[in-house]
Amino acid sequence: MIRLFLITLLLFINLDARDNPFFPSDGEKDIPFTTNEDQTIEKLKRATIKLPSYARVIKKITIEYKNLDASIENKTIELNNAIDWHLPIFISQSYENQTSFSTKSNLVKLKHKKSYKMVGKIKYAQFYTSEKSFKIITKDKILRNFLLVQPHRIVIDFKRDAHIKTYSKKLQNSVFTKIRVGNHSGYYRVVIELDGYYRYKLDKIKNGYIIKLK
Repeated sequence: MIRLFLITLLLFINLDARDNPFFPSDGEKDIPFTTNEDQTIEKLKRATIKLPSYARVIKKITIEYKNLDASIENKTIELNNAIDWHLPIFISQSYENQTSFSTKSNLVKLKHKKSYKMVGKIKYAQFYTSEKSFKIITKDKILRNFLLVQPHRIVIDFKRDAHIKTYSKKLQNSVFTKIRVGNHSGYYRVVIELDGYYRYKLDKIKNGYIIKLK
């Protein structure tokens, strides 16, 4: 009887049993565990990111998130799109206040209708703006033009023995924030202050010059 008991015990010992019943056996999928950390976090509605004035192209967006088990991971969307740094980037999980398709179409149509408005004038020149374009109506020839910083501004010298008073005017709701004109020996200088960092292109047109910001 004792011999039979010992043989049975040895058979049970040699069976392939799990060392720890609290861990999955081979072939079973491990299920992520949750944390007892306080999860009373406010739901995402909408967040905004404001980019600096020298930003021109958004290359990618990376989102870092926390999993159920409190581990941290991230996902990245590769992009290569031009942006307007004046407008913030929105992150949202809400469909509220979304612009309708018809409204978007109207905005696109309006954007293509470029109209200039006069924003200032002196005896020898008139100044017009439209979005990122600045038009100078004048018969005078440009001697030189260049870009300066702090504040960011475009400087243009026009050839003329002029006798004009110093002119200064601030502009509202425009990327061009101020116009200044000063008299010098053999030329007068037009300074156009900007609201941020830009490159510019200056072209000759029929009745003057046009500056386009980039």
